[in-house]
Amino acid sequence: MKKLNETQLQELEQDLNAIRDEVLADLGERDARYIRRIIRLHRTLEIGGRVMMPFGFIPPVFVAATASLGVAKILENMEIGHNVMHGQYNWMNDPNLHSQTYEWDTVCTADSWRRTHNYEHHTYTNVIGKDRDYGYAVLRLSDEDEWKPWHSLQFINYILLSVLFQWGVGLHELESEKLRRREIRWRDKLPFLRDFARKGGRQAFKDYVFFPLLTLPVAPIVLAGNIGANLIRNLWSSTVIFCGHFTQDAETFSEAECEGESTGHWYLRQLTGSSNFTGGRWLHILSGHLSYQIEHHVFPDLPAHRYPEISEKVQAVCRKHGIPYNTGSFAKQYGTVLNRIFRYSLPDRVRTRLEGGSAPQAI
Repeated sequence: MKKLNETQLQELEQDLNAIRDEVLADLGERDARYIRRIIRLHRTLEIGGRVMMPFGFIPPVFVAATASLGVAKILENMEIGHNVMHGQYNWMNDPNLHSQTYEWDTVCTADSWRRTHNYEHHTYTNVIGKDRDYGYAVLRLSDEDEWKPWHSLQFINYILLSVLFQWGVGLHELESEKLRRREIRWRDKLPFLRDFARKGGRQAFKDYVFFPLLTLPVAPIVLAGNIGANLIRNLWSSTVIFCGHFTQDAETFSEAECEGESTGHWYLRQLTGSSNFTGGRWLHILSGHLSYQIEHHVFPDLPAHRYPEISEKVQAVCRKHGIPYNTGSFAKQYGTVLNRIFRYSLPDRVRTRLEGGSAPQAI
């Protein structure tokens, strides 16, 4: 990570706070209209997908219904649920859009997400040993993690995590790695498991029992469409999140580096530990504007649709302080994610030879 002295860190803090304050002072009807418009779009797509699904015995209709429902789930998870639960719309005083009352359409409970994501991940972003989102306890992505033989299979783990992403996120608070090391006991996780079973059971019942039974003569078609819609959402959301955190140039940090850090140092860690990707307006909307992951990590509680507007200002701050701003095309960033997963699946000595004999370094 680039080193800045305390004076420089204070100046960085002031520069970024000024951007934040400018947006906060401008929040209003435009932002409210935006999120309500996205909610209407989500509902239209979901209803359209559900209505078309029983006619899925016609192949083009099946594709359209599955795609419509899949995109609806993406919008609800990425642009609505994730952003609302960050408190981006609390100022509206709408109980349906408040971070502490919103419950989203996925198996992960909102309370669990707020604990593992809003607090743990955003506080300790990319701090090895503290941020369990970094690799989700199944992927080795840094030299800070010692290579073990099972890491050679991590591309399989990556595929399984992507396909079953909502279930992986839902079980994240289980802290399976601590259970394996016997640092915690199963009984410690019983309250969480009860909540997860209730929420996961409701979600599975809704998509895989209730809606298929409503259309019993064509239940297998509706079931297949619902599975396909969830798969579309899982693959897309996991890919977007990986491209924001696991790219080649996204830095990782040790606990010692971050001990007693100032706000300026926290800002610096967010800037250097995150990655953006470029694309058109709908790519940004469907990513929940996490295509601007750098801006999101610096300003998690600002409405995400504002990130494109403030991106150039954040880049100007980075140039001023000589801080790299990690961005590139979606294809480029995803390619570096796959490369990183592959490289760290190899034993260190093999990876060192492939990299030209240099000693392994955490990046």
